[in-house]
Amino acid sequence: MAEEISGKDRMEYTVYSSVKRKEGMGNLKQNMQGGVEYLTFPLLEETGIVRHLFSTRIGGVSEGMFSTMNLSYTRGDRKEAVDENFRRIAEIMDANVSDFVLPDQTHTVNVRKVTAKDKGKGITKSKDYTDVDGLITDERGIILAAFYADCVPLFLVDKRRRAIGLAHSGWKGTAGRIGEHMLFAMKDAFGTKPEDVFVGIGPSICKDCYEVGEDVAEAFSARFPEEMLSKILFSKGGGKYLLDLWKANYFIFLTAGVLKEQISITDICTCCNPDYLFSHRASGGKRGNLGAFLCLV
Repeated sequence: MAEEISGKDRMEYTVYSSVKRKEGMGNLKQNMQGGVEYLTFPLLEETGIVRHLFSTRIGGVSEGMFSTMNLSYTRGDRKEAVDENFRRIAEIMDANVSDFVLPDQTHTVNVRKVTAKDKGKGITKSKDYTDVDGLITDERGIILAAFYADCVPLFLVDKRRRAIGLAHSGWKGTAGRIGEHMLFAMKDAFGTKPEDVFVGIGPSICKDCYEVGEDVAEAFSARFPEEMLSKILFSKGGGKYLLDLWKANYFIFLTAGVLKEQISITDICTCCNPDYLFSHRASGGKRGNLGAFLCLV
């Protein structure tokens, strides 16, 4: 059941104390600060070296189909509203909006190493890169960001070498194994070993909601062995399939050498919770964007 809260200089928000969760999956934690509700992975918090969050629709100033915590400048929302939403996220992250680095998401497997000179790109200054769906860094105080409305957020934390990565993984990125590309990039840049990495596979569309066609099924059939394919792709007949992006990404990390106990899989589906999280499929494209954020401390 929802409850109403309000605060100084804040509009009223509906905060959901109950969210539809998938049985037998992860244990994402719901948090509240300053009227903003957000999600975190206990597994990543326990590393002690990062701040992170995944936003919900609760706690911003956007209106209508963007209500309320929209984090996209490109879907038609007022810039002033999105600016304020980012400011509120920055406050939770104990940072400034100039500390964010935004990707240029085009469903690639391209990964970019960022440094302090990249701070603010995509929000307070222009980006000088294109086609980037993964960001990595080993510098403190840089907030890696990425954006979603059904695609899969991938959080990576190398506790030993104090390095992090954040990726946007839709079906194309998952078929292209962007999680593996992230590990390769972190190895090249920082000497990361998969067994030292903690992974969060974040809120996105679940298998039960994600129906795909032959083209997507063929892309996965070409890139995943049969023993994995049978656990992530399920035929409905008539050229239609259900695709499990959560488990697909789990297998990608597992086969790349990440330890099973160091992978946390979301238990919250965007499409099952359209009033709590933005979902492209549930809204027919009339929506804002959620954000994932990760920063070394």
